[in-house]
Amino acid sequence: MATKQILSPLPGTFYRKPAPDKPPYKSDGERIAAGEVIGLVEVMKSFNEVKADIAGKLVKFLVENEDAVMAGQPLAEIEAES
Repeated sequence: MATKQILSPLPGTFYRKPAPDKPPYKSDGERIAAGEVIGLVEVMKSFNEVKADIAGKLVKFLVENEDAVMAGQPLAEIEAES
């Protein structure tokens, strides 16, 4: 199966949870649908959703919660469904 990376749309801080007291959107190994949110990138108090553009299995996150990220930086890998 093909593996595809989800890239950061903007530079900022990556969050895997919708709020500090909430569970992560997704974890390594979970199934994911096209258009499903996997995290947020915060830029100057504006939160932008990061969504999967294909369905498959989230193989692994490549950055940690609250890591600084650059635009175009890979955030996660998805194993595409055939």
